Amino acid sequence: MKAETEGLSAPGSAARDETPSPAGALLASLLTMAWFVEARDPYTGGHLWRVSRLSHFLADRAGFSASESARIALGGFLHDLGKIGVPDAVLRKPDRLTDDEFAHIKTHPDIGLRLLAGHPLAPLVKAAVHCHHERPDGKGYPQGLAASSIPEAARIVGICDAFDAMTSHRPYRPGMPRNTALSILNSERGTQFDAYLTGLVIELGDAGFLDHVIGHSDEGIPLQDCPMCGPTLALQRADKSGDRVYCRNCAGEFELIESGHALVAQPTGRKGGPQQLQARGDPDLIRRTVESIVEVLPSDLTAGATSPLSAYPERNMT
Repeated sequence: MKAETEGLSAPGSAARDETPSPAGALLASLLTMAWFVEARDPYTGGHLWRVSRLSHFLADRAGFSASESARIALGGFLHDLGKIGVPDAVLRKPDRLTDDEFAHIKTHPDIGLRLLAGHPLAPLVKAAVHCHHERPDGKGYPQGLAASSIPEAARIVGICDAFDAMTSHRPYRPGMPRNTALSILNSERGTQFDAYLTGLVIELGDAGFLDHVIGHSDEGIPLQDCPMCGPTLALQRADKSGDRVYCRNCAGEFELIESGHALVAQPTGRKGGPQQLQARGDPDLIRRTVESIVEVLPSDLTAGATSPLSAYPERNMT
C-alpha cells in the first residue's frame, strides 16, 4: 500500500520553502481550526492525527486515488471541528454521558458545518465534518442518512473515528486491544458501519498495518503514560530529553528522559501551574501535513474548493 510509506505525516518531511503557498496557507488555517478542539480535551491527544492517518490508509486500501485519499485524510483531521461549541462540562466529563449531555454532543456535526461556512476549502471536508456520525441503517445523526446517501468520505472517517475512540483511553475505561475493537466493528457491520469498508479495516488490522497508529500522537511517537490518567501525554517531534511536559487532566509534571531511541516521561512529583498547563499546538505537524497534501494536490486544491468529494462518482463498495 502506498499509504504505508507516504502518509500525511511521513517522518523526515523537510520544508522546501518557509513561505507557504496560498493553498498551503488555506489548508493550515483549516488544520489550526481543528486543533482548537484537541486543545480543550486532555484525553484526546493525537486523536486528529490518528483519525486522519487511519482514514488515509482505509481510502488507499479502498482504491481511491492519491488526491482523493488526501482529501479524505484532511476530512479526518477536521471531523470534530464542531466540538468547539460543546460545553466543557460535557466534553470533559469523566464518566458516561446522560441522554441530555449526549444531545449536546450530537450538535457538533451541525456546529462544524456552520464553522466551515465561507472558508474557500470547506467543500473538501464538509462531508466528513457533517456526516461522520451517519449510519447505514439510518439511525445516525444529524440527518438520519442511510446506506449510499452517506458520502464516501464520511463513511470512511466515521469508521476510523469509532476505531480510534475504542482503542484510546477514556476517563471511564482504558483503551481496548486492537482485536477487541475490530470485533466490535465487525458486529456492527452493515448497521452502524459500512459493510465493505469495515471488512477492509479488519483486513488492515489483522495484518498489523494499524499498530503504529494506535496509541500514537505522530508517526513513531507513542503516547506516554500518566500514572493517574493513563496514556494521555502527547509528545511532539520537537520535544527533547530534559524537557518538561504536563498532564492537562491532573496537572502532573513529567521530565522527558531518553531511553534507547525514544523519550520516556518520568513523573517529577510536582504539579504544573496555569502557565505550564496551557494547551500546546503542534505547528510542525500541521506544516508537514499541509506540505504532503499540497504535494499531492498542487493544482487540484482550487478546483476542489468548488467540487466536493461527495460529488465524485460512487464506487461499488459492496
